[in-house]
Amino acid sequence: MTEAVFTQTRWSLEDLFPGPQCPELEAAFQQLEAQTTALEALRPTLREDLPESEFQAILDRIERLHDLASRLYGYANLLFSEDTRNTAAQTLVARVEQFLAELANRTLFFELWWKTLPDAAAERLLAVSGDRRYWLETLRRFRPHTLSEPEEKIINLKNVTGQSALQRLYESITSRYVFKLVVDGEEKALTRDTLMTYARGTNPDLRAAAYRELYRVFGEDAPILAQIYQAIVRDWYNEQVTLRKHPSPISARNKMNDLPDEVVDTLLDVCRANTEVFRRFFRLKARWLGVDRLRRYDIYAPVTQADKLYPFEQAAWLVLDSFEAFEPRVARLAQRVFEQKHLDSEIRHGKRGGAFCWSAVPGLTPWVLTNYNGRAHDVATLAHELGHAVHSMLAEHHSILTFHATLPLAETASTFGEMLLVDRLLHEEQDEAVRADLLFRQMDDAYGTIQRQAFFALFERQAHEMIRQDAALEDLAAAYLENLREQFGDAVELSEEFKWEWVSIPHFYEAPFYVYAYAFGQLLVLALYQQYRREGAAFRPRYLRILEAGGAKAPIQVLNEAGIDVTQAAFWQGGFDVLSDLVTQLEALPLPA
Repeated sequence: MTEAVFTQTRWSLEDLFPGPQCPELEAAFQQLEAQTTALEALRPTLREDLPESEFQAILDRIERLHDLASRLYGYANLLFSEDTRNTAAQTLVARVEQFLAELANRTLFFELWWKTLPDAAAERLLAVSGDRRYWLETLRRFRPHTLSEPEEKIINLKNVTGQSALQRLYESITSRYVFKLVVDGEEKALTRDTLMTYARGTNPDLRAAAYRELYRVFGEDAPILAQIYQAIVRDWYNEQVTLRKHPSPISARNKMNDLPDEVVDTLLDVCRANTEVFRRFFRLKARWLGVDRLRRYDIYAPVTQADKLYPFEQAAWLVLDSFEAFEPRVARLAQRVFEQKHLDSEIRHGKRGGAFCWSAVPGLTPWVLTNYNGRAHDVATLAHELGHAVHSMLAEHHSILTFHATLPLAETASTFGEMLLVDRLLHEEQDEAVRADLLFRQMDDAYGTIQRQAFFALFERQAHEMIRQDAALEDLAAAYLENLREQFGDAVELSEEFKWEWVSIPHFYEAPFYVYAYAFGQLLVLALYQQYRREGAAFRPRYLRILEAGGAKAPIQVLNEAGIDVTQAAFWQGGFDVLSDLVTQLEALPLPA
């Protein structure tokens, strides 16, 4: 592994385009127009007895079209993410979305033809489709939910000024928020990510103040944010249930994930049945903090005074070295993100909050955004997002149509990367206070990734039904507070302002029912990591094959080949059994004096 020192910087988007007004960008619009026109000219050739060679040539054209469109779309969105106040970026995003929606309408004929092809003819062409097979199978899976060509075109155009515009509006509004917090007698103006460092800090008064300020700001805008959410939910129901005939709002997401409804129901039911695992943890945490009962403000509180900070260059080295110890190839791939300046880790006003990894096209190193504050949580986030990047790079041998991991498997490499890092930190850390903090943070993160996300999904399922029944803002807020009460029982004291938490969750707006994938991924990784601990080096090839599959196979098939059966409640319960054992280990630790 290189000994280079990586510093906290802004990313470069030059591997996509030199700038928002560059000639190359305009050329891309023109090239996409030409490619679309050429594909449209082939429409009369589509027939049941289409020769295999002609079919393969059409797929090649579609791939080239997707590749350039993904570069253009990625550039616009990454430019917007680095500064949501940038009016040039805002304009470019709107232009790109409108342009690509129109192109999608003009090329829609191929997907509709393919879906209506008789099974025998489709099987003949699938046999020669190579790496594109699963993409083609996925299209046919949506045959019962596909509308006529004019209707599909209307939906594509509607989404640009409807659902997508509402999502962009939510992001623009909430990215501009400035949070005020008095620290050591001085009022600070903070981004959300910086504010939340105090919510995870050692000072209980600052933890409470940070949460109160977070939900004061979101609560003041709750009437408008709730209107945006209600419109998105109604739009989802109108399209996915009323028009496309999915059995329920969540069924549409399950179909996109290629998961049977029963598997997702089982996952959520097992999560709901295991609330006591986390309640035990919260009761234990209260004892470590010296309080009778944990407040919701204290969920992520450190249990010791080990408020250790990690300089960015140390964090980068820790993550890369953790990956190296597992598999050198994984470390080399993660290192590409740093070396090619595809990482934006700075904290700036206007920059999108949180963290993400954006994989544009196969062969291009993904872009990673974090807001790095130096806490152990930020180091883990860096490992998480670099895990996503590694996942994409391991699958970059696939077609652009199949290299993105399916959503149920999308959190596998990211969560596994976090666990590698935490094991490394625990192995090397000599300070008992820091070690205790790391162990407790494992359960903190398990709560945030599994139970919190599962109950988010349960709330979404309820909220979508309530909005269809014309529920008001206050009804939704009350339902969310009841959702929290079910999670925490008597183990955690809730405050009234948490009724606004749901309007602060971007995933509710950006991707309905996305969140259960986090619980799916974390519980899956717990099982995989246990196998790694038992088997050592023998485990690595099987794990890497899961990542290398990308989105070229159905998720259940990928997991079955790895010996995992996610249709059984016992599998999901096994993940909670691992967590229960971890709580037992924590309960055996001596309480701080």
